[in-house]
Amino acid sequence: MIDIDFQIEGPQLERAIARMWELSAAKIAAIEAAFADGGTPVFTVQGRYRPQGWTEWTQGFQFGSALLQFDATGDERFLEIGRNGTRRHMPPHVTHFGVHDHGFNNVSTYGNLRRLMLDGRIPHDEHELELYELALKASGAVQAMRWTRTSDGGGFIYSFNGPHSLFADTIRSLRSLALAHRLGHRVLAENDEPVSLLGRLIQYARATARYNVYYGEGRDAYDIRGRVAHESLFNTNDGRYRCPSTQQGYSPFSTWTRGLAWIMLGYAEQLEFLETLADDELEPHGGRGPVEQTMLDAARATCDFYIEHTPADGVPYWDTGAPGLVHLGDWRSQPADPFNDHEPVDTSAAAIAAQGLVRLGHLLEARDESEAGRRYRQAGLTVLRTLLDEPYLSTADDHHGLLLHAIYHRPRGWDHVPDGSRIPRGESCLWGDYHLREAALYASRMDRGPYYTFYGQADQPRQGRNSRAQGNALGKRGPKP
Repeated sequence: MIDIDFQIEGPQLERAIARMWELSAAKIAAIEAAFADGGTPVFTVQGRYRPQGWTEWTQGFQFGSALLQFDATGDERFLEIGRNGTRRHMPPHVTHFGVHDHGFNNVSTYGNLRRLMLDGRIPHDEHELELYELALKASGAVQAMRWTRTSDGGGFIYSFNGPHSLFADTIRSLRSLALAHRLGHRVLAENDEPVSLLGRLIQYARATARYNVYYGEGRDAYDIRGRVAHESLFNTNDGRYRCPSTQQGYSPFSTWTRGLAWIMLGYAEQLEFLETLADDELEPHGGRGPVEQTMLDAARATCDFYIEHTPADGVPYWDTGAPGLVHLGDWRSQPADPFNDHEPVDTSAAAIAAQGLVRLGHLLEARDESEAGRRYRQAGLTVLRTLLDEPYLSTADDHHGLLLHAIYHRPRGWDHVPDGSRIPRGESCLWGDYHLREAALYASRMDRGPYYTFYGQADQPRQGRNSRAQGNALGKRGPKP
């Protein structure tokens, strides 16, 4: 169980965050040089990023990391890396019909560029802004049409496995639908039948909460509140749910911790999005109360599970049911050991989860739920503090990665096992590096708004809110700087 430090505050992490950005700059530059001739970095082997091909699902993290670096430091070298990389390499991702990764690729690039412009961090250019917004509209529409209907009248965005497969990861692609909706995009299907982007977002969030998240209500023999199934399988003939599954976890009945982290952050961020909507927008989809409650229940259950089933320093092992954990004794009550001989930790899960915890805590504190909000917030800051120091922060000049001891695909053996070790360790992945940067940027700004969000400030008063008339980083543009 995480030993939550209730004294730490965001400003206390400033020195560690500044050090991280210093290290980050050299690593982004090294990756840019190493991949100048093409290819997409995915994970490191002996400290060097390697491409994998396939869907290039990490390319948005590559250029998004450079944009976060610029946002944090003002160094325009990284703005150019991010902007030019987006222009040259990201257009195919906008209309990539074969993946569930639009939030990863397109929001991390076009979304960050749009946010920077609306926040006044880069000069306002109407035509450039229209390009970013068109890309986000198209991305949201493409992602929303990857759709399977379920027997209960709902549906979900299906994974690359096919229309039978609901992945936990895809909750992060709801950002694409959210932004396209906020931009007023209309989607038309066969015979001009309108498709509600907000409606599909909410239906997917409900399906994931119902089928991928457990609540300790006796659903099966392994039903523990907050546990997450990586994948849910459906009969595509009638839309009925069949069983849990997993691609990257140990078992359908254990919790792959990165899938857990995607859920934590995904729902926290979607709750922020709901805060920017007017009540009448949610009425056709069940009303604000039920929609928010579904997301809040899933967010709190999974965040509670993470706190309770993670080692004391906040860094999880790759799966809570991994068989080698039995050899580590009471592993929940002590700091994680990335150098053990039985099971690897996954710092990428920790970086994602840290941001989810802090975002949920900040949201609840803004709603006057100070005790619960503070617990989540401080848990997230505790995790982040751990990651911002050795042995997790990569300080070596000759290592491309920023966050060490990340895991990609343990069951398939894709992760590098160094000489003298029985388990993978010491390597990085691009999504872990990106989310550490994003969590650090968020933590450094949450008490000195406007804090980092693609939708606007979630702690604005809801009364009288009209989502179509707001500026800043909300759905519609604010006044030109």
